[in-house]
Formats: sequence, structure tokens, C-alpha cells
Amino acid sequence: MELEGKVILITGANSGIGKATAELLTEAGMKCLLTARDEKTLYDLAERLPDAAVIAGDMIDPALPQTLVDAALEKFGRLDAVFNNAGVMNIGSIEEADLEAFCSMVRLNFEAVVRMSYVALRHMKPKGSGFLINTSSLAGLKTFPHLGVYNGTKFAVEALTDALRMELAGSGVKVAVVEPGRTKTHLFDHWNEDQKFDPAQGMLEPEDVARCLRFILEQPDEVLIPRLLVVPARQPR
Repeated sequence: MELEGKVILITGANSGIGKATAELLTEAGMKCLLTARDEKTLYDLAERLPDAAVIAGDMIDPALPQTLVDAALEKFGRLDAVFNNAGVMNIGSIEEADLEAFCSMVRLNFEAVVRMSYVALRHMKPKGSGFLINTSSLAGLKTFPHLGVYNGTKFAVEALTDALRMELAGSGVKVAVVEPGRTKTHLFDHWNEDQKFDPAQGMLEPEDVARCLRFILEQPDEVLIPRLLVVPARQPR
């Protein structure tokens, strides 16, 4: 995809990987529609970007995906790519797990991805062009104790993404997933100190993952990178 002048919708855009991706793709000439729950941080980001629009909201809201697609078309006249990035990471042992938090995570990490994906693809497929990229994780490829439900959401994203890729093969619409390892984001802010990763084992910067997004998007028409795993060089597992 030639990025200059194209329009991308980014969920979870107010911090971390979403924010870094918005900044990097803006440098590449893209226009951004940004969404997240925190309206203030979204507007603070949009003010620093030359051509960005903001729709604040919770991706768990079933009506939001269509609102976002409509807003992109109204503001920019087109929608070329969607980056399904919003998510949370709740962990806990069987004894300590907050089941309501886990079920809310399932809704955001997977149900919202399903809704946004299908709404966006129903717009893209008739046009014969477009790109959907979902955020998975290393945890979408292997399991870890206390992360079972989070693993489940990311394994589900992997399966959904691959099935959509096959369904849309030859349509002009591309579907891919990016799989970050340990990354410096707010996902870990609520973790206890004894749960947090050892910094000596390495952490990605959000900008590292953003570069992967750009790399996937910029491949020529005849090339698709369906999944891209990126981890810190020192991450042992």
C-alpha cells in the first residue's frame, strides 16, 4: 500500500502501541481516525498530528464500530485500513482471579475485535481494497500460568484473523496480525510488583511494534505478511 493520503482507523489509540502507530503512520502521510475511552488524551494526541480526527468511546459498545466507519467516511471520504489494537491484560491465579474483569477482557479483546473486523470488512470487500490488522501477542501463540483467559482471547484473535485472511484471499482486501512480546505499555500498570517482568529480560518500545505495522502495510500488492511476531532480543520465553 502506498501510504500517502490513505486513511487508517486505530482503536486504543491514546497510548502505547496505538499512539506510536498513529504518530509513525502520520509521518508516512496517512490520515488517522483515533478512538479510545480517554477523550482528553485522544485530543491531546490529535492536536499534534496534522490530519487526525477523534471519536472517543468504549469498543465494548456494539454500536461504536459502525460509528467509527461512518466518521472516517464523513471526515476523510475514505477508509483504507483498520488497526484493531484496543485491549487489556488481566491475570490471576484460579483462587485470586476476578471473574468479572476476565469476562470484560474477553469482550474487549475478542468480541470487540469481531465486531470491528466485520463492520470494516463489509465496507472494504465491495471496494476490492483495504487492510485489516489485529493486535495479538506472543501470548496468542503459547500459554503461560495465570494468563489462561488472556491467552484465550489472543488465540481467538489469531484464529479469527487467519480465517478472515483465507476468506478474503484474492478480493483485494488484506488481513494480518501483529504479535508483540513484552512491550512498555499501560497493560501492566495494575500488576503487582511480584507479577511484573524482569526488565533485564528486555522490553520492546511501542515504536518497535509501530514499525512492524508500517512494514506490513507497505508491502506490494502481490505480497502479504499474514503474521509478524516481534519480541525483545533478550526475552527468554
